[in-house]
Amino acid sequence: MTSSLDALFAPKSIAVIGASASPEKAGYAMMQSLATFTGRLYPINPRGGEILGRRAYASVADLEEAPELAVLVVPPGAVPTALEQCGAAGVRAAVICSGGFAESGDEGAALQERVIQAARAGGIRLLGPNTSGFINPVDGVCANFMPSVTELRAGGVSIVAQSGGVNLALSFMLARANVGLRLAAGLGNAVDVGFVDVLDYLAEDDATTAVGLHVEGVSDGRALMAAVRRVAERKPIVVLKVGKNDVGDFAKSHTGALTGSYQTARQALAQSGAVVVDNPTELVDALTALSQVRLPAGDHAGVGVITGQAGPGLIIADALASRHVSVPTLSDASRATIATLLPPLTYQKNPVDTGRPGETFPAIVTAVTGDAAVDLLAVYALDEPGALDPAGALHNSSVPALFASGGTTAALDARRDALQAIGVPLFDSPDALARGAAAVIDDARAQLRQGQASAGSETPAHGQPLGRVLDEDESKALFEAEGLLLPARRVATDRAAAEAALAELGGPVVVKVLDASITHKSDVGGVHVGVRTAVELAQALDAIDRIPGANPRRYLIEAQAERGVELIVGATRDPAFGPVVLLGVGGVDVELGGEPILTVAPVSTAQALHAIDRLPESIRAGHRGGAAVDRDALARVIVTVGDVICRHDDIQEIDLNPVRLTGTGPIVLDALVVTSTQEQHV
Repeated sequence: MTSSLDALFAPKSIAVIGASASPEKAGYAMMQSLATFTGRLYPINPRGGEILGRRAYASVADLEEAPELAVLVVPPGAVPTALEQCGAAGVRAAVICSGGFAESGDEGAALQERVIQAARAGGIRLLGPNTSGFINPVDGVCANFMPSVTELRAGGVSIVAQSGGVNLALSFMLARANVGLRLAAGLGNAVDVGFVDVLDYLAEDDATTAVGLHVEGVSDGRALMAAVRRVAERKPIVVLKVGKNDVGDFAKSHTGALTGSYQTARQALAQSGAVVVDNPTELVDALTALSQVRLPAGDHAGVGVITGQAGPGLIIADALASRHVSVPTLSDASRATIATLLPPLTYQKNPVDTGRPGETFPAIVTAVTGDAAVDLLAVYALDEPGALDPAGALHNSSVPALFASGGTTAALDARRDALQAIGVPLFDSPDALARGAAAVIDDARAQLRQGQASAGSETPAHGQPLGRVLDEDESKALFEAEGLLLPARRVATDRAAAEAALAELGGPVVVKVLDASITHKSDVGGVHVGVRTAVELAQALDAIDRIPGANPRRYLIEAQAERGVELIVGATRDPAFGPVVLLGVGGVDVELGGEPILTVAPVSTAQALHAIDRLPESIRAGHRGGAAVDRDALARVIVTVGDVICRHDDIQEIDLNPVRLTGTGPIVLDALVVTSTQEQHV
């Protein structure tokens, strides 16, 4: 690593300000953690003396050299002055472990601002405050208040955690999985060094083979997306975003960060090339696999599963299927070969159940990995004495492999080094193996999304504001001008004009109230479908005229579209990520859909097609005899919505709901465009 953060994460000299000879104090624990540091270490304590066998200095100003890093283990009120002294001494970076800043309230926020100003004035890069510090086993620098971190093994996985506590939790979880650390940094309040700084540092670090990212809140989503993209171009990155449930107040009290939109953040980071997981266990399993195995970009990679017992094989196959990972049936040729190697009662299509592994196991591996549909191999077998040498059996695999075994910790540890030497990650259970394999496949898909990316990771250029409030007709005209398909329609300012519109369009028609202040027309009796006759038209107009509000009314008369599945395509402005486009099941078919599919705008055609492919299969194929999705036409709708909200700064929300799938393509039946000046009334 050679960057502006070397002084922070790989310093040659360190001063511990607040070092203590009292074992019960944090300054003592920090000195213990740094005891293995091979550079120059200076305890700073006003009393001087000796701390853990090292001479203590009364002030950083008393040192003969300017230490590159200062670790501050002092009360929060003493931090600004200590930083000023560090700046005067020429210190280049600092870690502030103390809490009691912005996360604690207004008084703490004011104190934090003083810290920021002191660091800026002194030219100091700052990690924290309110952090447990960082762990760098590779370079022997553990600036952390838990001395046991010095026992963590060095390796290739780096962790960036918003929480210092989570940073430690993940580091020890990785250690229990025998995965070594390159760097683990807890950001805390991140007043200076934040996600983007550390991710860019790791992207350029050849010693980092995979990155794990823990996110609570996001302030600049676009910058984070761009940083994730830069990492993903070089190495796998796995993200755990918390905040699915209403924990915002707790998160804010913890690091001073707001959780923001959980789903938007998850899908935005996946869009940027990250593998997104649901919990710490999945994060560790994903990093265990991806620190050693990475497939090329692709959307259709298949997993070959070989198991020494049928039950674990079923668990693996079921878990992979639930994660939409292909376990393809092997070719006739592959199965013919396997049939010569196994008894006839074993299952041989994929998963391949070998029974107790025997001398034919390496040949079975060769047959499965030689199948054109298999891109990754997942193997599970019990650690039975004399039954299988995993490293020997997998050494000649023609595709990357993962291995899991049931056995004692000692038995697995005895296998680990030999497997690691040939690039095979080791797991201790069938479900962990499945999670690791799924992460490898997800990363291949994420790499493909990287190649399909538009400027979605960049901040959209400022466009021209509309400068006015739009009613439904004007909203539809906006998208009609973009080439989208809409029903024929007429605006009527009185009953005579409405009758003329019915005569011109023919029946059936839909009759709506046309009023920009009424955004939920159906709720107030403002939408009437299937109108064919003058009598039905009069009844619809009477109902609309009874809606409280301005008179005379205006009416929108439009041709009624053919039946079909209904979707919603919309857009909004996320506080952290900016314009975001939504695709989901809408209208009367809303019960068919799951979570909405979100894409940060602007949206490329490839990204729009990817979103469409995530719709339920029943929708894409044509629900209840309806028209199947015209992927290209629907992609144009999605791309257009993204372009429009990016083009007009004052558009806060777009709601095309429903967009009905018909034989002639997706047709926009209702359009709502909300601008920043619009007043909404129901």
